[in-house]
Amino acid sequence: MTSETTGTGSTFGRVGIWSSALHASRVDDAGGKAIAEALAELDDLGYGTVWIGGSPTPGDAAAVVAATRSITVATGILSIWNHTAEEVAAAVSAIDPHARRRFVLGLGVSHGPMVPQYAKPYSAMVEYLDALDAAEPSVGSGHRVLAALGPKMLKLAADRSLGAHPYLVTTEHTAEARAALGPGALLAPELTAVLNTDLDRARTTARTMLGMYLQLPNYTANLLRLGFTEGDFDGGGSVRLLDALFALGDAEQVTRRTREYFDAGADHVALQVLTADEGGAGLPRAEWRELAEAFGSEL
Repeated sequence: MTSETTGTGSTFGRVGIWSSALHASRVDDAGGKAIAEALAELDDLGYGTVWIGGSPTPGDAAAVVAATRSITVATGILSIWNHTAEEVAAAVSAIDPHARRRFVLGLGVSHGPMVPQYAKPYSAMVEYLDALDAAEPSVGSGHRVLAALGPKMLKLAADRSLGAHPYLVTTEHTAEARAALGPGALLAPELTAVLNTDLDRARTTARTMLGMYLQLPNYTANLLRLGFTEGDFDGGGSVRLLDALFALGDAEQVTRRTREYFDAGADHVALQVLTADEGGAGLPRAEWRELAEAFGSEL
């Protein structure tokens, strides 16, 4: 794999699906079959990209690529602390060359409380990208994106990759990220949706997910920079915070919220769908179908 751009940056589509339930390495044979069937349907529904969330392994990524035909596949994100650059480059090179053109390596530095060896994350990312460039074969800038929140990492994303894949961000952050990246880099924020017209219940579902992330300083520091306060983090998130971070309501409301991110400068939005009964960890295929119908040609 060379450092040349394969064109994947132009084939993310406008809307993708982000899911942490696509790890074949974490399920039995029946679970693997369910993942493969869900991926085949996402391919058919017309989404531009499927994002493998929850710190996937290179093997998880290869399995998703193998289970799909035309959709772009991206890791969202693979932690640089879990796998060496050489291991990742070797795994990427083992993917079928034709299918490999659809794969984008999303990389991130994760979070201090989750990584015992966490130190100097910016420098660690620079060193990791250098190692990917030097690998044989390499995984160059045209085949990767970075999870980036702050100005330094956003600039690095623009300089050393296709662009940025920020997670748990507002439209205000999207506008700031677009300004930091410049006009040419990809900006593909994640947006979490709860398809429930009972807003109290929708917010309860959102808080179940958000509470974990509010324990991670990279996210809380970013939210504080955006004007939220420590009080907004109490009880799993204030109404103000929830309404800024999530798309809550019916499919039409989700499409409206997604367009707000496009208006703020996003090129692509990666939708994560939470359901109360699955706790956000399942394969919400009915909701994926409903959203695909609502977006229609916008996908």
